Amino acid sequence: MDLAFTKEEQEFREEIRRFLRSNVPPQLRRKMIEGRHTSKDELVTWWRILNKKGWGVSHWPREYGGTGWTPVQNYIFKEELQMFPAPTPLAFGVNMVGPVIYTFGNEAQKKYHLPRIANVDDWWCQGFSEPGAGSDLASLKTNAKRKGDKWIINGQKTWTTLAQYADMIFCLCRTDRTAKKQTGISFLLVDLKTKGITVRPIQTIDGGHEINEVFFDDVEVPVENLLGEENKGWDYAKFLLGNERAGIARVGVSKERIRFIKTLASNVESCGRPMIDDPSFREKLATCEIELKALELTQLRVVANEGKHGKDKPNPASSMLKIKGSEIQQITTELLMEVIGPFAAPYDEHPDSSVESMEWTAQIAPSYFNNRKLSIYGGSDEIQRNIIAKIVLGL
Repeated sequence: MDLAFTKEEQEFREEIRRFLRSNVPPQLRRKMIEGRHTSKDELVTWWRILNKKGWGVSHWPREYGGTGWTPVQNYIFKEELQMFPAPTPLAFGVNMVGPVIYTFGNEAQKKYHLPRIANVDDWWCQGFSEPGAGSDLASLKTNAKRKGDKWIINGQKTWTTLAQYADMIFCLCRTDRTAKKQTGISFLLVDLKTKGITVRPIQTIDGGHEINEVFFDDVEVPVENLLGEENKGWDYAKFLLGNERAGIARVGVSKERIRFIKTLASNVESCGRPMIDDPSFREKLATCEIELKALELTQLRVVANEGKHGKDKPNPASSMLKIKGSEIQQITTELLMEVIGPFAAPYDEHPDSSVESMEWTAQIAPSYFNNRKLSIYGGSDEIQRNIIAKIVLGL
């Protein structure tokens, strides 16, 4: 298999780079480089710039607003966004619920929701995990009962990322308590402004607020907000999670972070010499780069074989990408912590440091702690190994 990029693909990459240089707001890019939190308005403004260009939902089919790009072009586009860096389109709408809607939804759902997702007219969040139903998601207890032309939802979701910004939430709800747990679940689209919904913030170890609890108390949802067939929600969830896990590899993010580590290590001294000259540190960095190159080649193989598992069956190799991608992202944050050492102390601006722009280094420790979650969300690495054993290895 030839995994080299063609001349046309290299030219396409340059086109993406020119667009990013000309259109990403400088302040937004600076925040991304420094690991600072971005505001909702900053993100929506940028994503609408992408959508106006026609690139907001680049990997969707043409009939729903996509570009018609090849899988390789979509891979290049995502990688360049991550390496620039610029925010990628909101995953919950563009990469998760959007493909579920255009693959399994009815025409009315496609016509209404897909354009709004592309232009971020609706900010979506994910209502899957619950207390006691995380890695074993099929044990969820949030239930929806049919009453006339409504579904009545009661229960609780947790770890709901950016629900404080969201307009809509896609929920897995138990609709048949007598069925086997995987077959009694339905997939519902819910307006978060509906009476009976409470969003409560959860503060993370880095001091941020990106996750929430969401409570449903007799929440009435129109029957037409059921996506696909009743009690088939587990199938749609597996499809969605396969797409999410492939994206979690984030090769471009790790590439940019390694470049950044090298820059910092060339300027930070340890024992009278730059960190980059320390043999032990160089060995760790080289090992990480080799692992990243192997991950990139695996990602390209998945891209090259895209579609061979059927449109509603993502490549099971997505579990391998998820595991290794999470591990490498965590290793890069560990290397950053090693480089910056005591300068990672929170809220210390280090005005006397010889290293330029040290005032932002307080973000490194929070980023390190926050990235511990990568091996858990999207399906824990232990669960992914079970999937590989069952589907890939046939054990």
